[in-house]
Amino acid sequence: MDKLLGFTPDAEATTPGILTDCTNVIPYESGMKGAPTGAIPSGIAALAAECRGAAVITKLDDSRRLFAGTASKLYEVNGSAWTDVSRSGNYSGGVDTRWSFTQFGNATIAANLADTIQRSNTSGAFADIAGAPKAKIVFAVGTQIMALNVNDGAVKQNGWHCSASFDDTDLAEDVATLCASGQLVSAPGQITAGARLGEYAIAYKERAVYIGQFVGSPSVWDWQPVSDSVAGCIGQDALCDIGGAHFFVGADSFWVFDGTRPQPVGVGQVKQWFNDNCSPAYRYKTQCIYDRQNSLVWIFYATKDATSLDAALVYHTASKQWGRVTISIQAALNYVGQGTTIDGLDSIAATIDNLESYSFDSQYWLTGGRALSVFAGNQIQTLTGVSDTSSMVTGDAGDDDQTTLLSMIRLRFAPSSKPTTANVQVFGKMESGDSLIPGPTSFMSDGKFDVLQSSRFHRASFTFTGDYKAIGLGAVLQREGNV
Repeated sequence: MDKLLGFTPDAEATTPGILTDCTNVIPYESGMKGAPTGAIPSGIAALAAECRGAAVITKLDDSRRLFAGTASKLYEVNGSAWTDVSRSGNYSGGVDTRWSFTQFGNATIAANLADTIQRSNTSGAFADIAGAPKAKIVFAVGTQIMALNVNDGAVKQNGWHCSASFDDTDLAEDVATLCASGQLVSAPGQITAGARLGEYAIAYKERAVYIGQFVGSPSVWDWQPVSDSVAGCIGQDALCDIGGAHFFVGADSFWVFDGTRPQPVGVGQVKQWFNDNCSPAYRYKTQCIYDRQNSLVWIFYATKDATSLDAALVYHTASKQWGRVTISIQAALNYVGQGTTIDGLDSIAATIDNLESYSFDSQYWLTGGRALSVFAGNQIQTLTGVSDTSSMVTGDAGDDDQTTLLSMIRLRFAPSSKPTTANVQVFGKMESGDSLIPGPTSFMSDGKFDVLQSSRFHRASFTFTGDYKAIGLGAVLQREGNV
């Protein structure tokens, strides 16, 4: 029996254990499993317009606030409703405006490049930070707020601007307060993304990476390009922190950067497939988010003929395996639930049977439990629901010089993780360059699929319903003679 190696369409098709295709199947530590579906947390209402960015922030007393932004407003969850916490006069975002959020002590900072950087302290509505520039990206690093791709009256797409030390309300340049600005000009193009990495500030262009180090007055921050780097980040949200490193999507590859040198990821697995199947025009809309508890990076992207995010690749940082999900989203975030009690179950579902929309091992049920979440159709959904329909297609088992009779296929599942239903259709071909010819179908019985097909190469396409975890794949092939 071969161990499942995940979605690996770039590999040679006869590599044992690979999946040449899959839908709604994601990796986990020991194999592959059905992807979760979306569930609305505690009846939270839909936003009034498309979500352009969202975040759960944690204050110094460990209490949390959930924000979401649209083109013209900022909202905060209050119970099950969204409360307008926009500044007076709202905002002037355009078609592609995205919100960037960060937390500095008890203050939440938000930026969208179209308006002055915003601040909400502890509670209540946002307001302009006096003297602050507009910025595309904001994040906290060390004792300061860092803004990238700024407009301080002049458009500086390659510019940076930091706040005064220990004072996020002061962005007026002054060496005495360590508030400073500058531009990154040694590599062409604008700053596309940025984030903190330890005590360093990292700025990305499409084909360049800069490391910023706090050095004090007079220059305050020293920015150095990564030597000979061909890596870069394609868009504002195409980056996530995976714990001690950044995962990001470039113009032609996936990368991991730990502060030394960017390393390519997915080569020989999904890199070429992704380049062939994502939209070149809308690749900049790609969004990455890290599901830390499951060690999964979700890469939401627009497929080749789409204009918005309608699919995701999913990468397991420990096993280095990939999966693929069909899902349409506006924004992604890690939602932190309030948990629930027996008395509170009726706010989730009217009957016990209807609670099945949430997987019972989901973090949703835990106070402070984190759950990967998305906005779809203006509605927040936690990806904690029971897997619906999923499928996976194997590679080719066989040999150019040998005809074999395929009589049985068996999938090995983890304990207590068998799907609700499972069926298979097999395909065959006599030469490696031929098109596949459909063969017989079979339902799973006694943990196996009984089929009968004579061919040189055999491929199997499985369809499942319900949650499952598949570990390995085996087949019974009987030699029929040399032909």
